[in-house]
Amino acid sequence: MEIVVLTMKASVIEMFLVLLVTGIHSNKETTKKVKRPKFTVPQINCDVKAGKIINPEFVVKCPAGCQDPRYHVYGTDIYASYSSVCGAAVHSGVLDNSGGKILVRKVAGQSGYKGSYSNGVQSLSLPRWRESFIVSEAKPQKGVTYPSALTYSSSKSPAAKAGETTKAYQKPSVPGTTAQPVTLIRVLRTTTAEATHTTTLSKPSPSAGSSTSSPRPQPMGQRSQELELWSTTVYTSSPSSAGTNPGIQRRDSPGAAFQKPAGAYVSLGCKIDLSFLIDGSASIGKRRFRIQKQFLADVAQALHIGPAGPLMGVVQYGDNPATHFNLKTHVSSQDLKTAIEKITQRGGLSNVGRAISFVTKNFFSKVNGNRGGAPNVAVVIVDGWPTDKVEEASRLARESGINIFFITIESAVENEKQYVIEPNFANKAVCRTNGFYSLNVQSWFSLHKTVQPLVKRVCDTERLACSKTCFNSADIGFVIDGSSSVGTSNFRTVLQFVANLSKEFEISDTDTRIGAVQYTYEQRLEFGFDDYNTKPDILNAIKRVGYWSGGTSTGAAINYALEQLFKKSKPNKRKLMILITDGRSYDDVRIPAMVAHHKGVITYAIGVAWAAQDELEVIATHPAKDHSFFVDEFDNLYKSVPKIIQNICTEFNSQPRN
Repeated sequence: MEIVVLTMKASVIEMFLVLLVTGIHSNKETTKKVKRPKFTVPQINCDVKAGKIINPEFVVKCPAGCQDPRYHVYGTDIYASYSSVCGAAVHSGVLDNSGGKILVRKVAGQSGYKGSYSNGVQSLSLPRWRESFIVSEAKPQKGVTYPSALTYSSSKSPAAKAGETTKAYQKPSVPGTTAQPVTLIRVLRTTTAEATHTTTLSKPSPSAGSSTSSPRPQPMGQRSQELELWSTTVYTSSPSSAGTNPGIQRRDSPGAAFQKPAGAYVSLGCKIDLSFLIDGSASIGKRRFRIQKQFLADVAQALHIGPAGPLMGVVQYGDNPATHFNLKTHVSSQDLKTAIEKITQRGGLSNVGRAISFVTKNFFSKVNGNRGGAPNVAVVIVDGWPTDKVEEASRLARESGINIFFITIESAVENEKQYVIEPNFANKAVCRTNGFYSLNVQSWFSLHKTVQPLVKRVCDTERLACSKTCFNSADIGFVIDGSSSVGTSNFRTVLQFVANLSKEFEISDTDTRIGAVQYTYEQRLEFGFDDYNTKPDILNAIKRVGYWSGGTSTGAAINYALEQLFKKSKPNKRKLMILITDGRSYDDVRIPAMVAHHKGVITYAIGVAWAAQDELEVIATHPAKDHSFFVDEFDNLYKSVPKIIQNICTEFNSQPRN
């Protein structure tokens, strides 16, 4: 019995040991099961912008090749969230062009981003942006878990978030971490006009959906992003009312940002074709964009839009321009105002130069409702300053007969001028630099005060100087050698040359006018400036000119043209004399040429075959190299047409713009 009991005890002890060992192994397995998975670094492409990623702090892996200039970067050290994440990493030196892992942290928007060249990447300047980020080596903070999958914005572009209320982003909660919430702050752009509003506003209650953070104090004159804490709510000074703070009145209507000016100027008898280029960049925010739309609606009302009066279209620009509606889409002020209300903000940068080029090439065309006889006017509204250059695009617009006006709102203060890509951009863009075409507005909230001055100016068609181009603003007198040496056949070639030049101009009683004199020893007026005012009539009149034959008195012909032709030229027209001769004059040309120059007649001398080069240079306006031409045969006259037209236009467009 004792042996049996001992055996049973041994078995129990053995079973206990087995269970103990099994339990230990089981506990180890359980411990292994709760072990956190290994962190996976998400990968992004070179073109991904920081603004597209919602996470406030994250680690990512960039591919190779992000040094490519296609991936735009804005800023130095601190980058606008409109930048390529990986491009910024290469620019900062954290990565080279072979790619790798980086740590990205979002920070507040800046009032200016300075461009620089670093590590093979040229970063660009930017006036301001709602959000920034910094990049560093991928050394995660101890105890902080970073997302393995990034959260992307659902909007079509990061710029679409412009003007939204400030949001606080918090890192995912992980046991044992002490990471604090990271708050992205968009700071209120404070101006003098707004000071009375912002100083008395109370913080909205949490139930109103306001953010948990407050605006950061801003240095005097500093521009930063608009913080829209109260959607469309606008506060103005007034007697207190129940349920509100003293001195504050709440108005919730979308157009409540300013009061409509009393006694608004209404233009009657104003006939212009008008394009508004409105700023849709993300920097202005939604509230200011609404103010801009209200301004357009007020202008449309004041202009009294209609088929017999002004017509108006709207182009919005950001990164790229787009037409919302052209000149013939809406032909009444009410229809236009309804359409304006439906315009939505595009976001992006403020590429004004690109927008002006777009309007020059696409907007003022017959298919888009351009009426030809009405002056073409483009009004550009820009917040702060453009993010591209405007000078060359504006020059081409002026040469196309477009009168450019600039409304600059909240222009750069002294400490912001370093970020302006093209200093004095407004003067480089407008039709004339005499102040008539430029309007500077201190605050978006005083934009409504510009309605009446603008309407009066765009309707003052006598002062729209850029409606005049090299093709529509001259009185051109042809002085044609009909001497015996020319011959009948060559004379017809000369007339064809005259017709070819005439075809290039816009001919009417208010545009370019054409006259012609033929001379030998004597002179005769073939037709004057007032005789024909359409291109077909002019071409037919040229065709009917008969060959005279005789000697060559060029000096007398110049005097005759001054008396019989140019004496009837209009004061506001450029006077162009185009003289064609095939030989040396029998009389003196020096004094008649000097008289012509003294009277402001721009003279082009065209010599053929036996024409004397020294005489051509005397007849021609200085510099002679630009105003005298010679061809060896009559059949080669046509070759000089493009160069003559080019020189006429170059001279016209080089006039001072003051």
